[in-house]
Amino acid sequence: MTDSALSALRERAGNGDQDAADELIVLASCRGDLAELRRLSDGGNATAADQLIELAAERGDAEELRRLVDQGNVTAADQLIELVTERGDVDELRRLAEKGNAAAAEQLMELGAE
Repeated sequence: MTDSALSALRERAGNGDQDAADELIVLASCRGDLAELRRLSDGGNATAADQLIELAAERGDAEELRRLVDQGNVTAADQLIELVTERGDVDELRRLAEKGNAAAAEQLMELGAE
């Protein structure tokens, strides 16, 4: 897709064209474009947020997942807990548990690292 076609697609999506937004999400997902997905997600597009979480989890991008968790995204929290548990990152589990995440607290107990 040319830069001008992509710009036009972004403009249409920005003007509320859901088909254009969906096309942008598909393109960004296929390209692995976290920035595009982040922009759409931050604009309130739940599908983009889901794709961003999926891509970040696949890449092991704890920082992106943490950013989404800090915005209140529960799905991102689940993915972050899974990722940091696999890594044995007790500090991140503690941080999440201290913010009231029961699943993180359970993982800490299972790891014996209360």
